[in-house]
Amino acid sequence: MIIKNKVPILYLFHKIKVDLLWVLCINIGVTILLTQVSDKIPEMPLNIPAFLGTAISVLLSFKMAQSYDRWWEARQIWGVIVNDSRTLVLQLQGFCPDGNLEKIKTIALRQIAWCYTLVNRLRGISNFDKGSENIPSKEWASTSKKNHIPLAIAQNQISDLRQMRESKIIGGFEHTQIDSTITRLIESMGRAERIKNTIFPTTYKYVLHASIFVFVIVLDISLKHVHFIFQLPLILVISSIFFLLEKSSTNLQNPFNNDPTDTPMTTICETIEGDLKELVGESYEKPKVNKKLFYQM
Repeated sequence: MIIKNKVPILYLFHKIKVDLLWVLCINIGVTILLTQVSDKIPEMPLNIPAFLGTAISVLLSFKMAQSYDRWWEARQIWGVIVNDSRTLVLQLQGFCPDGNLEKIKTIALRQIAWCYTLVNRLRGISNFDKGSENIPSKEWASTSKKNHIPLAIAQNQISDLRQMRESKIIGGFEHTQIDSTITRLIESMGRAERIKNTIFPTTYKYVLHASIFVFVIVLDISLKHVHFIFQLPLILVISSIFFLLEKSSTNLQNPFNNDPTDTPMTTICETIEGDLKELVGESYEKPKVNKKLFYQM
């Protein structure tokens, strides 16, 4: 997630440099062509590129709104995960009698590992070492072999909860309350996976991208009487705005792609880890924030 108002120019330029290169080539090609056949091509009024620009703006506004909705839903999901992770430990501490601190600590640390492994699964990262130190090595050896590691960790949570119920550490009401919290965590995982696996219509993306290039060509023709020295910077600036908006909306619609615009899941997990370890009396030193970065992961 971008956390600073001033985003590096090089970062923005990197996003659209290929598109601007194509705009440059198109502009040069159209200018050369017009110098050869300018008498045969009638004047094109500026109303036409203005109409196209307005239509593209409407399409970009719609895409930006839909993309932001996906990004904001992802952030809400992780807000629920934070609340339910804290609630899980507080419920255990409130419902379990004294003498079960180790069992509560085991479930709390396993919940931290669940959060980190879910982050890696959503981002498509195969390295699940982050957070695994909170799970006993023997348990992690079997859990890490599963295809869906967060689900396997949740299964272990449910198993421990059942054992606590059978051992009469907690009663039926307490079991129901804690089970509903774990169920909400699993539901949040499913909602996040739905966003991850639901692809924004690719035809919409390609049509919009192609429309910007059509707009550039039409604008080149309409401005054929403007000197090339003034025409090229003007077209590059106008097209840059469209391409930046288009790229921004594309990045927002995929909030789990391990990009600077993503939901800051790692930072959220560090907050969860600090809170849960403090609740169970474990020491925790939060990683230092790199102030040079303009985003958080």
